[in-house]
Amino acid sequence: MKRLDKYIISKFLGTFFFSIVLIMSIAVVFDLTEKLDDFFENQVPIREIILDYYLNFIPYFMNMFSPLFIFISVIFFTSKLAGDSEIIAILACGVSYHRLMFPYFLSALFLFVLSFWMTGYIIPPASEKMLTFQDKYIQHFTRENARNVQMEVEPGTILYIESFQKRTKMGYRASLEHFEGKKLTMRITADRIHHDSAYNWHLDKFVRRDFDGMRETLTRGNRLDTIIPVLPKELFYTAENAQMMPTPELRKYIKTQRKRGSGNVQAFETEWWKRWASPIGAFIMTLLGVTLSSKKVRGGMGKNLGIGLTLSALYILFSTVSTTFSVNGVMSSFMSVWLPNFIFLAIGIILYIQVSK
Repeated sequence: MKRLDKYIISKFLGTFFFSIVLIMSIAVVFDLTEKLDDFFENQVPIREIILDYYLNFIPYFMNMFSPLFIFISVIFFTSKLAGDSEIIAILACGVSYHRLMFPYFLSALFLFVLSFWMTGYIIPPASEKMLTFQDKYIQHFTRENARNVQMEVEPGTILYIESFQKRTKMGYRASLEHFEGKKLTMRITADRIHHDSAYNWHLDKFVRRDFDGMRETLTRGNRLDTIIPVLPKELFYTAENAQMMPTPELRKYIKTQRKRGSGNVQAFETEWWKRWASPIGAFIMTLLGVTLSSKKVRGGMGKNLGIGLTLSALYILFSTVSTTFSVNGVMSSFMSVWLPNFIFLAIGIILYIQVSK
């Protein structure tokens, strides 16, 4: 790398980390002010507040707002370089505009890798601890009972449980059906179903029917031990659980749920694509930031910052709105997550072509 590259990279990353630390300090103060009454009311130990909540709160929101602050950081320090005529001097020395972009995208690559690593492997366990803390002390949102659960646990095998209790691992009025193609070959009904360990389940007061053409074999009993490839926690998964899963686990869960025909896969697929789209936003926000602020304008950086904040707000708003399209089934998970990136990338490329000329 040339001295110029090191200079721009230090400006980029220095401004970014300074701004993100500053805003996270403000966010922690506001959040603490809002939840202080809950902490006192529930007599939450200070150690848990710091280690279980805020130590996980900071990386979660830092990663969430990183595209926004990449954009603002690039606009801020590039506008200052342009205002001090440093960019004019760089270009006058024979450095092309395309070459000038190299240290910017090298910095964006570093932030992309950092964001991808945090999103896939650091944020999920942090989110789990943070949400567990909130569920325990602030707002209870986890379910203790699941009702009308139906899923394909294996190809052709359908499990149905009318009611299941998380604490006792006991379910009531269950059925297990096996199909070969569209033909029902076996059906077991039971008054109760109980999880033992791993994939081992017990069926109490069961009735088993085996079908062979027009012939039916009926078997009754008080207890049947069987293997069902599903765990009790899978019966209680909601959209909130998606952000608690590391990327390999999330991918495996989506694949499994697709086979089972589960209806809540959409939220998990949306989370999967977010973990790719959000880090890629580092390149798009960098491209937009440089093209908007590399030209010296009358009035200083105020105008550039105003445009930058407006576009950042539109990007976040568009990302939020398009995600709801996926949740409501109007748009696929891929398109709902990537559409804001596609649109702002197109804007960035148009601006880059104009500015580079």
